[in-house]
Amino acid sequence: MDRLRAMELFLSISQTQNFSETARRFGISATAVSRMITDTENELKVKLLLRSTRQVVLTESGQEYARQLEGILWRINELRGNITAISTAPQGLLRVHSRTMFGLGVLPPLIAGFRKLYPDIHIELTLTEAAVDLRRNQIDIDFRISPPVEAGVRRRMLFQSDRHLVASRDYLATKPPLKRPEDILVHDCLAYQLPGDEYTWRFKQQEETSDIAFKPRHVSNNGIALLELARMGEGLVLLDDYTVHNDIHQGQLVRLLPDHRITNKGFDEGMYATILDTPITPAKIRLFMDFVAEHVAGTERRFSAHGKTFGLGSSTPA
Repeated sequence: MDRLRAMELFLSISQTQNFSETARRFGISATAVSRMITDTENELKVKLLLRSTRQVVLTESGQEYARQLEGILWRINELRGNITAISTAPQGLLRVHSRTMFGLGVLPPLIAGFRKLYPDIHIELTLTEAAVDLRRNQIDIDFRISPPVEAGVRRRMLFQSDRHLVASRDYLATKPPLKRPEDILVHDCLAYQLPGDEYTWRFKQQEETSDIAFKPRHVSNNGIALLELARMGEGLVLLDDYTVHNDIHQGQLVRLLPDHRITNKGFDEGMYATILDTPITPAKIRLFMDFVAEHVAGTERRFSAHGKTFGLGSSTPA
């Protein structure tokens, strides 16, 4: 007996409650359907259906069997699709979600370079600061700055990042020197919008930490806006190191209190590529994750990746 076909037939009957409709779906006779269900019941030694000339009713055992089969057959179909995707040339739509600053500063040139290697993979890039549910929002890869905590996902840490407190030279020329964390209280501070009314930066030197609450001059939920305000001399801003690296290197911004680690959340943040935990990772997802990791993973690569163009000279990921 073809057990998989028997499972599919029984699940169809549980949904249609009709042997003839199931037979039509599968292109076989109603008699063949009935015989296979009977063989299944004999093998399991349990009655799954109560049949009469007018209706088909599932027994309690039949209801539980149908419920279990839904998940089993869904996983089998998913596995078939993944195997097919692996055995054929990488192609299809790849849905990517990212935090805004990483998505703007790092991903576009990587996407352009990836397209030259895999022209049949089309990327749909969404940038928001909101958390996403990979399954519900149908996202293939989510680039997030905090490690995932939900069940059913896998993560790949690309790098651990710090936040740098920076300001423009013009701003600093007119303000008191910043020597200690407490000195931010006499400065204009630009804050990233978070839930709640209080704004706090946490400073860590060796093992000592201190939280400094302040009243910001400007608040925004967009890092690009805060970066531009800092460049214009509007005050101090705390942003990811890869976001301000080029401005510091070019002398447009100055890093402040470099002997402290500073955050507005926690000190375990970085960039995590997060995907659903499935038995087999589709080729399009695996290839893009490998390509991104090849160019940004590690301590220094994320800095050189910011704003860089990647072409056919890039090596093909394994």
